[in-house]
Amino acid sequence: MRYGMTSMEDALRDFMSKSRLKPRLTEVRIQENWEQLMGKTISRYTENIQLIDNKLHITTTVAPLKQELSYSKDRIIKLVNEMLGEAVVREVIIR
Repeated sequence: MRYGMTSMEDALRDFMSKSRLKPRLTEVRIQENWEQLMGKTISRYTENIQLIDNKLHITTTVAPLKQELSYSKDRIIKLVNEMLGEAVVREVIIR
């Protein structure tokens, strides 16, 4: 490449890292891959997934699932961060 020129990939990556859209796009990626990460059963009974200030908020009305998810918080953080390729989620909150 010529001096002062960047590739389109580098320019988009730089834009996304500085953009206000990044947290929302990360949330959408988590929602789209939730079934693959957690399985069909958990995915079916999970009502809402939100990423707010590096905290993953998981909403469900099924009490046994709340209990299971609360025991699996460290595993959820690990799986989601591995899927994203960076340490985005620092805490899991079950509601």
